[in-house]
Amino acid sequence: MFGFHRCSTVAPWVPVGCAVETVLPFTGLRGGDVRITSPQVRGPDADGPAMGVRATWIFLTGVIAAVAASVAGYGSKPGDLFYAAVYLGVCSVAWWAALRLPPGPARRPWLLIALAQTLWFTGDAIELVYYYVFAAVPSVGLADAFWLAGYPLMAVALTLMARRRAPGRLRGGVLDALAMTIAAAAAAWQFLIEPTLGLGYPVLETVVPVLYPVCDVVLLAGILFVALSPGTRAAPTRLLLGAVLLYLAIDIGYNALPYVLDYSVVERIGPLILLGNAGLVAACLHPRRAELTTPGDATASLHPARVLFLGLALMTAPTLTLMHAGFGRAEIAALLATTLCAAFVLARFTIAVREQERAQARMAYQAQHDPLTGLANRAVLGERLDRVLSAPGAPVAVLYLDLDGFKEINDRYGHEAGDAVLTTVADRLSGVVRDTDVVARLGGDEFVLLCPGLPAGEATQLAGRVLRDMAMPVAFHGTDLAVGASVGIAAHRGTGPQSTAGLLREADAAMYEAKRRGRGTWVLSSDDRPGREPSAASGELSPATS
Repeated sequence: MFGFHRCSTVAPWVPVGCAVETVLPFTGLRGGDVRITSPQVRGPDADGPAMGVRATWIFLTGVIAAVAASVAGYGSKPGDLFYAAVYLGVCSVAWWAALRLPPGPARRPWLLIALAQTLWFTGDAIELVYYYVFAAVPSVGLADAFWLAGYPLMAVALTLMARRRAPGRLRGGVLDALAMTIAAAAAAWQFLIEPTLGLGYPVLETVVPVLYPVCDVVLLAGILFVALSPGTRAAPTRLLLGAVLLYLAIDIGYNALPYVLDYSVVERIGPLILLGNAGLVAACLHPRRAELTTPGDATASLHPARVLFLGLALMTAPTLTLMHAGFGRAEIAALLATTLCAAFVLARFTIAVREQERAQARMAYQAQHDPLTGLANRAVLGERLDRVLSAPGAPVAVLYLDLDGFKEINDRYGHEAGDAVLTTVADRLSGVVRDTDVVARLGGDEFVLLCPGLPAGEATQLAGRVLRDMAMPVAFHGTDLAVGASVGIAAHRGTGPQSTAGLLREADAAMYEAKRRGRGTWVLSSDDRPGREPSAASGELSPATS
């Protein structure tokens, strides 16, 4: 799509009819950290099978090599056919990657992306037939319909991703994206659309070329929705953003580079479209692609780049107006005054947003954490466990911990001693778990360890380490306070349905069974192996069912 039509339909300084006579060649935590937050955990097949990270990058590297070969062979028949073959292969992989996903809302954006790439390839194929079979390519024709149809599909796919990444939390991002999009639209009108409308060509040859920059603006809006939406920004998101920005950069290059380079050099950027397509396909193939279509955590702070781009958007309209009217002393003074006012307004806006973010962070922390120990509370535990259990095939272990002898310490030494025990226990539990685990205090002397991806055997080993740490005395005003723990373990293999309440109930029942067996022990729910701390009484099976 970025081969022939860029000569004849976008650049207003190139006569639209040129392609009829001269045709361009075809192109185309530790637990201490978990107290604040923990990453979203999803199973490897949460949204369908995925290629490994290494295989994904091998695919991308192969396409990069193919693009380099296409640029080297540009303008020759073998080079054009090779480009078309690679393009068809990338489209095939795009469909294969999308159709492997389970049916549902998460698959729809990838299907639209595959369809958009197929439409663009069809447009290039039509041009290839015109060039090599009929030896003439119309300035406006059927290929344009396919090229133009791909843009809105791509924009809709990006919008669907943004909505799924941040359901109900897109208002700020949408407003910022629209402000930047309007600024881009104003620039496109002044530099691309209005000059083309004044060339005096027939209606069709006038309207079709201006639709391309319009579609670019629409595509820009879609990618800004994703870029400014809350959520994780790992490799798949970066691949998606890079691919779409490459599309836009190619369009800008076709329009701007002829001012400084010969067009025979500029036209060689056409094969780079394959890099953009491959980036989108690689994002779909990546094991972490779910971050693009599942809700993510809210963005912690206002990024400085966002403020900068908003400032540029504010200055676009007055700058373009003065460029059109001319720059005299009065006009330059007005522009400088407007720039300073915009800078001060944005600075005040940034300060207000930062203050609001700090207040919201304090309230969110208080709502999600135990005030004494700083551990996650019951609400956070339930939310994280819901998220883990929603990922089919992902094992998870829950360790339910109740302190032994805590009431006696409270009664004998007072609540200050009890608080010292609780904070010490919180620190020890936080030190024994992994970065992806969650340590929560449910209230009183009850704690829960949520360990995604931990099988039953490793959960019992973790329980043993917990019991050893809990058996160590707690120093309090020169006195060693003795406290122990009983641990109930519920391990879910991820092979069947399970509820958050049901899994916690199993772990709770196993914990009471451990207390009944003599305290200082762990009991694994519905397992055929008893467990115990070496110095404690032997553990037995819990009667709880899996």
